[in-house]
Amino acid sequence: MRFITSDRGSATLLLAAAALALILAATPLGPGLLAARDLHLPVDFTGLHLTVEHLISDGLLAIFFLLIAIELRHELTHGDLANPRAAIVPAAAAFGGVALPAAVYLAFTGGGEASGGWPIPTATDIAFALGLLALLGRGLPSRVRAFLLGLAILDDLIAILLIAVVFPKNLQPLLLLPAAALLGVFLLVARLTPRRPGVRLTALVVLGVLVWYFTALSGVHATLAGVALGLVLPAGLAGRTDRALQPVSRGLILPIFAFSASLIRLEDVSGETFGPAFWGVAVGLPVGKLVGIMVATTIAVALVGRTSPSRLTPQEIVAVGLVAGVGFTVSLLMAQLAFGEGMLGTSTTLGVLIGSAISIVLSAVFVPLIARRSRQAQEALVPQP
Repeated sequence: MRFITSDRGSATLLLAAAALALILAATPLGPGLLAARDLHLPVDFTGLHLTVEHLISDGLLAIFFLLIAIELRHELTHGDLANPRAAIVPAAAAFGGVALPAAVYLAFTGGGEASGGWPIPTATDIAFALGLLALLGRGLPSRVRAFLLGLAILDDLIAILLIAVVFPKNLQPLLLLPAAALLGVFLLVARLTPRRPGVRLTALVVLGVLVWYFTALSGVHATLAGVALGLVLPAGLAGRTDRALQPVSRGLILPIFAFSASLIRLEDVSGETFGPAFWGVAVGLPVGKLVGIMVATTIAVALVGRTSPSRLTPQEIVAVGLVAGVGFTVSLLMAQLAFGEGMLGTSTTLGVLIGSAISIVLSAVFVPLIARRSRQAQEALVPQP
């Protein structure tokens, strides 16, 4: 259990799930797995038209976004981001790490049909990036992880806003009214002092599912229901929810989503697959993230001053920029939302996998070197007997 909930364990499971999906898709099992993923669920009477893939990306992933919202709220109220001065530099880095990958993607795709996928390379996979840093950055000071955590959380906040604004389909805003009303009831029940905790838990689960249901009906991506539920949970209950669901999210939900999203139809892969959309993502993630974070952080530090609480060396900024290039979970979700299946969907999914793989390889080469220099610098500061 400790391995699953650790940064390293989570990253390992994600990578293994994606690799297994790519391998199995190329075997005789591939067509059967794809058919199972695309299986239509008999729930049309609810007004929802869901496949197994939708259940994973819209349903299970809502729990992942609920946990992101809990972490975001904690960081904004009690963590490093609660200090406005400390938040300036990671906020600037997050903005640079979103803006430049989007610009790189648009430079490759121009104004064509593929340009609608510009949000895809803007996301950082918080679980994978932290796991990669933990695996490769032994000896880096704790401020590096804190900076990456703040950057990734703000990056996820931007991703949530992009999903809400850029990717709604068949929007029916009136259906958000019952979702909002049920969210209010959820908040009231969550704040009650329970005489029977089991009854309150059951009520919260039912209310949460109903908020998700009406959000899905409205055309807004249903994972945003998880965000709303996570933001309104009282601090104590939010902490208990996070501890209870993190093993489920890291050990089950994220690997299942990575496996599902990485299943690629071989008949969809051709020379056209490796077109502008593919290169926009494959270059935008490793290069756009690194350069965007480095430039934005350097400018922010120059404006705030070297006395900023977020003081990193140039080498440490490079380490953060390298691991932040792993888009993975949210980027794969955005690729699905932007293009679904077909050539562009396959192109951008491959772009996410290849771009993230490039970031992993570059991190494996350079982050240990940066960590070694950091250890040597810290040892040099220790007084010799």
